[in-house]
Amino acid sequence: MRWPVALIAVAALPSCRDRRDEPPPVEVPPALVAKAVHGSFHAMGTSIEIEVWTDREIAARGAMDDALAEIRRLESLMTTWSEGSDISRVNAAAGGAAVPVSDEVLEVLAASRRVHDESGGVFDVTFQALHHLWRFDHDAAAEIPPDDAITARLPLIDGKRVELDRAAKTARLPVKGMAINVGGIAKGYVVDKAAAVLARHGFGDVLVQAGGDLLARGRKGGEPWRVGIRDPRGAPGDFFAFAPVRDAAFSTAGDYERAFVRAGARYHHILDPRTGKPATACRSVTVLAPDAFTADQLDDAIFILGPSEGLKLLASHPGVGAVVVDKDNVVHVSEGLKGVVEIVHPPTPGI
Repeated sequence: MRWPVALIAVAALPSCRDRRDEPPPVEVPPALVAKAVHGSFHAMGTSIEIEVWTDREIAARGAMDDALAEIRRLESLMTTWSEGSDISRVNAAAGGAAVPVSDEVLEVLAASRRVHDESGGVFDVTFQALHHLWRFDHDAAAEIPPDDAITARLPLIDGKRVELDRAAKTARLPVKGMAINVGGIAKGYVVDKAAAVLARHGFGDVLVQAGGDLLARGRKGGEPWRVGIRDPRGAPGDFFAFAPVRDAAFSTAGDYERAFVRAGARYHHILDPRTGKPATACRSVTVLAPDAFTADQLDDAIFILGPSEGLKLLASHPGVGAVVVDKDNVVHVSEGLKGVVEIVHPPTPGI
């Protein structure tokens, strides 16, 4: 009858060992938790917002610095505010010899020509010929130029006449007085390039925004990113519609950022090259596309064309949709975005 007692004694032996002989306990670090790492910057005349969803904050900050450096490098090639940029040198040589330009500038100008042709000429980067007539910058007097001054400049607006030589890597404007401004297309290109820098650093869950151009890749904490469409007559930060996005871009053209009101009419920076005056068919156009460059190419063209002709333009671009607020404050949603975009309230009325 002693066996049961012996078994119990054996079983109890480990608890009687000297604990000084045991290895120290291993400290297990807490699980790394992904979070939003956010950065705010300024470039291209607008605010730049970058958000990375990650558990590697220090690495994400370094990747943002590299992305911002890329943004500023591309800006230095395409801005009209620096005499040394590729675009400024092409403008200064108008009517003379071709000018060597970077591959990036050639790519943007070639895309500009494609959209010019697709849109029947309403997207035209040579609108810069009107630059000194219309002034919408915050530090400039808000004046309406006389019609005869505008009419005199219209012959200088013709995107078909921009000469590109991809082999020689040159661009040329054939007539003195012609000038290019790629502000209506370059920000989308730059946003895509900034996101590519983040991807090379191993970050796939990112959001990059430059003014009205936004690209969302991957997810935010396992959920789709959720972006808002600004109310054209609402307060800043007031969104009348929302949409979930993943691996897609939004670009918005609106008549509210650089604008003034005179005698009950609104004047803004999106000019119709056919008239030399602000386009009047829409209040805002938001384009959803697979990449920011495509979205940015199309929003201005649709804005100028108006909802009927503008939405027809999307037919040649698979996977692209648009939300249009027309001049009468009516919302038009393209077929591909119906059921995706949530309209939370009607756009605010007003001039």
